[in-house]
Amino acid sequence: MEVGVLSMRYAKAMIEYAQEKGVEDRLYNEFFTLSHSFRVQPGLREVLDNPVVSVKDKLALICTAADGNGESSREFVRFITLVLRNRREGYLQFISLMYLDLYRKLKHIGVGKLITAVPVDKETENRIRSAAAHILHAQMELDTVIDPSIEGGFIFDINDYRLDASIATQLKRVKQQFIDKNRRIV
Repeated sequence: MEVGVLSMRYAKAMIEYAQEKGVEDRLYNEFFTLSHSFRVQPGLREVLDNPVVSVKDKLALICTAADGNGESSREFVRFITLVLRNRREGYLQFISLMYLDLYRKLKHIGVGKLITAVPVDKETENRIRSAAAHILHAQMELDTVIDPSIEGGFIFDINDYRLDASIATQLKRVKQQFIDKNRRIV
């Protein structure tokens, strides 16, 4: 079965169940932390795919990755047990990402990423978050990343849009204009 279809089915079922139980916010935090753990620890996926590791150990590992202390919610543990019982642990990363997407759509939460060359203070970050929330008519999750390679300015990704006001991009444009102009002369 295709990864996207399977992941969406599990995530939809989980969010519907979470809404019935009123724990979708808690599960969102657990899935958010789990997806972050997958991103920063590539070995996590390898361990889950390893057939030598027992289901009990995989469950403990996932619960620890989801909240740090192994005290996950009852609903989360039941869901992970179901996934492990059906041998779908290889899809768990995608299921968690799908759950996050469904939750954000349900709660009208936009996702933004601010890339700058130097750290941004909290006041500026909050102003950007509130301005984006006002434009989108939604709450905003803003992730800030420091990337010195952009040399200055910023890159702001919000949902599917990108505003690139970085010095590096502007220099590339000027360089390309010089190259294009010189080609016409020769």
